[in-house]
Amino acid sequence: MIQKKDASRYAKALLRNVGFDEAPQAISEISLINAIMTKSREFRILLANPRFTTEERESVIKQIAEQYKLSEFTVKFINNLSDLRAVALLPDIIRVATNLYFEKKQKAKATIMTPVEISAELEKKLKESLKKVTDKELEIEYVMDPSLLGGVLIKIGSTMYDTSLRGQLRLLKDELIKG
Repeated sequence: MIQKKDASRYAKALLRNVGFDEAPQAISEISLINAIMTKSREFRILLANPRFTTEERESVIKQIAEQYKLSEFTVKFINNLSDLRAVALLPDIIRVATNLYFEKKQKAKATIMTPVEISAELEKKLKESLKKVTDKELEIEYVMDPSLLGGVLIKIGSTMYDTSLRGQLRLLKDELIKG
C-alpha cells in the first residue's frame, strides 16, 4: 500500500525529471489535474480504481491534456501515479514539490488575509517587512476575508502571524482564563 512518505519520493522524482527551471509549470499542471480530481468524482475513480484498464485511463488523461494543453511530462507523470495506485497522494506531492522548489530557490509562499483590499503601497511595505523577517524572496497571495474585522493574518509555510482583531481578542481571552 502506498503511504504518505512516498509523496516525498514522488515529489523529488518530479523535480529531478522536469528540472528546476520547468518546475513551476509542472507543479501548476499537476495542480490542475488535482483540481479536476477534486471536482470530478468520476475522474478520481477512473485514476484510482484498478478495474479500469491502463488504456482507458491513458485515453481520458490524453483528452484532458489536449483540452488544457498539458505537457507530455505531466501526462506521463499522472499515468505513472495512476498505474502505481498513488494518485491519491497528489495533494501531498504538490505540497512537497512546491516546498522543495521554494527552498532551492530561497523563496517562500505567503498568504496574507485582510478584511479589505489593501493598497499597492501597503502591499510593498508588507512584502519588504516579510522579506526581512524570513530572509527569503516571497510569492505572496492576497485573500480578502471580511470576517477578520481588522488587522491581517499572514501564513508563511507552517508559520502563522495573526494580528487580526479576532486573534488579539482570543489571546486576551486566553490570558484572562489563565488568571
